[in-house]
Amino acid sequence: MTENQEPELDAIPAPEGPTEIIESDYEIGQDNIETNIGPFGLDIHNPVFVISGLAVVAFVFLTLAFQAEVEPLFNNMRNWLTQTFDWFFLLSGNIFVILCLVLIVTPLGKVRIGGAEATPDFSYMGWFSMLFAAGMGIGLMFYGVSEPISHFTSALGGTTVENGVRTDWAPLGGAEGNTAEAVRLGMAATIYHWGLHPWAIYAVVALSLAIFSFNKGLPLTIRSVFYPIFGERVWGWTGHIIDILAVFATLFGLATSLGIGAQQANAGLSMLFGLPEGNTSMVFLIIAITGLALISVVAGLDAGVKRLSEINMVLAIILLLFVIIVGPTVAILTGFFQNLVAYVEYLPALSMPFGREDANFSQGWTSFYWAWWISWSPFVGMFIARVSRGRTVREFITCVLIIPSIVSVLWMTSFGGTAIDQIVNQGYTAVADASLELKLFEMLGPLPLAQITSFVGICLVIVFFVTSSDSGSLVIDTMTAGGKVNAPTPQRVFWASFEGIVAIALLLGGGLGALQAMAVSTGFPFTIVILLACFALVKGLMSELKHN
Repeated sequence: MTENQEPELDAIPAPEGPTEIIESDYEIGQDNIETNIGPFGLDIHNPVFVISGLAVVAFVFLTLAFQAEVEPLFNNMRNWLTQTFDWFFLLSGNIFVILCLVLIVTPLGKVRIGGAEATPDFSYMGWFSMLFAAGMGIGLMFYGVSEPISHFTSALGGTTVENGVRTDWAPLGGAEGNTAEAVRLGMAATIYHWGLHPWAIYAVVALSLAIFSFNKGLPLTIRSVFYPIFGERVWGWTGHIIDILAVFATLFGLATSLGIGAQQANAGLSMLFGLPEGNTSMVFLIIAITGLALISVVAGLDAGVKRLSEINMVLAIILLLFVIIVGPTVAILTGFFQNLVAYVEYLPALSMPFGREDANFSQGWTSFYWAWWISWSPFVGMFIARVSRGRTVREFITCVLIIPSIVSVLWMTSFGGTAIDQIVNQGYTAVADASLELKLFEMLGPLPLAQITSFVGICLVIVFFVTSSDSGSLVIDTMTAGGKVNAPTPQRVFWASFEGIVAIALLLGGGLGALQAMAVSTGFPFTIVILLACFALVKGLMSELKHN
């Protein structure tokens, strides 16, 4: 198969060339229940689908039935996890980055996903498009302006102490009264959250899945990664628990992003067209966009996700270039390199898990982000694994870790840097005063063609929403179908629908705080799962080394 041929990945192909196949008595789908409900066929894993589906339905019902009671519960749960286990999240993130960098420079990097003679299923353009759309599209749109401004203003304000406890949100020690240093620290803190660490989390999960599926011949489910540790027990309750945790993490991580996207789309449509803001509008938006996702689900991976991802990538590039050209061009281009230097300079302190004095920043920002990325990792990891067959480990990690990190730096520098320039050099305070979901549109306001670019921004949020929902339902369905990647479409329709329903339930039951709480609560146990996966991955790669 040539690199330019881009097939519909409906089945896991056999390895090409010599590999270290794991011989197991387990057959994909052997525990599945195959039945029909009316005209719809089902092929679901027992008990993963049953437990996951019933738990999600029960969660939605209880959240909607007890909205007033669950809001403080969600907030307390988020605060307790981020405050108690901030060191654990930060330390785990560092381990993932170090492992990825080690794999690039060691002989393990020459192992090829899918076997020594495997060739890529997708062209670079199609591959990169899907990586970005699945990875963090909605987040870049929502936080691209708001986060750099938040860190800049908090750093510039310096530290405040009440009763011996810091109450400010400045990263590290801040940069009180020093505008230039506040810019450097604010951008370094932003890049820290969107650079190497999140992509390392995705890369570890994706590479683990790819190696044990495409090279070892095991089902494309999270449990397969743990065969070197648990052996045949991965097909029993040990594996069931792992896959159920992965389903919950994926579903609630996606719901967080979909809720954030709905808030931003609602704010943008309100500014442009006067659409009322509030829960009612956001619920209708989520329903409408979930409907679009269902159309994409039915269309399939090649016709649905890939085409939407490529459309989104083109729109994102156009918007990025527009901001660079009509914004403070020189400041953006020079700031790109200055911000990279600042990131490298501040990285050791920002990633230090212990002895932190900036608790609000390290717990309220970093701990939440790491839990959010980790909750996304089964979804993004499995999706990246499915589209990365034929790449070497070195090529895979370089493209999944380094290149997206650099693009994230350029995005944050362009959007966040333009907003900071508007505040510092133009005295434009509306962007600083606006709510988080409005900051992107306020930044675009003083630039030419603001109405058009704001509309493009809304379209980007919506299409990122659709591709995330579509890709997420594909991944959850694979896990709840016992590793089958060609399960009946109605099952993907079920999961895509419930991603939207869970987002609605969380918005009504506590807003952004509830969304964040569920991402953190599902991300925490899955962090332990990924740490174990690191050991299994190295063991699996070492067994493949002799064949490459």
